[in-house]
Amino acid sequence: MKPRITVLTLGVNDLERSLKFYRDGLGLPTEGIVGQEFEHGAVAFFDLLSGIKLAIFERKNIAHDAQINQTVSSPTEFTIGHNVESKEEVDKVIEQARKAAATITVQPHDTFWGGYSGYFQDPDGHLWEVVWNPHLEINE
Repeated sequence: MKPRITVLTLGVNDLERSLKFYRDGLGLPTEGIVGQEFEHGAVAFFDLLSGIKLAIFERKNIAHDAQINQTVSSPTEFTIGHNVESKEEVDKVIEQARKAAATITVQPHDTFWGGYSGYFQDPDGHLWEVVWNPHLEINE
């Protein structure tokens, strides 16, 4: 398998609420909800850098599509890392998330490994780490 991930899909409970959070609150570009004409097809895609897409899809529809039972989720199943170019940018993104009604779980702070990071949860509990790594060059 080639390491080619092109879409990361988050299961959400309320598609409209999550669309507003990511589009209006965090400012991610999107064409909005598509596929509403299909019984289990409504989804929204957001354009990220490097051609990667973030999708939001209702949990019940993911379960239907994958032919599995929907189970209880945990915020610790995975985290989404958002790397930025400075400590100040970490503070700015965390504040933007707070204004968008995210739950801030860890305030921005210096890390033991020399970086700077903070965590927030989106309306469905997905955990985002906003991090500045002084050893990582960001290519846009």
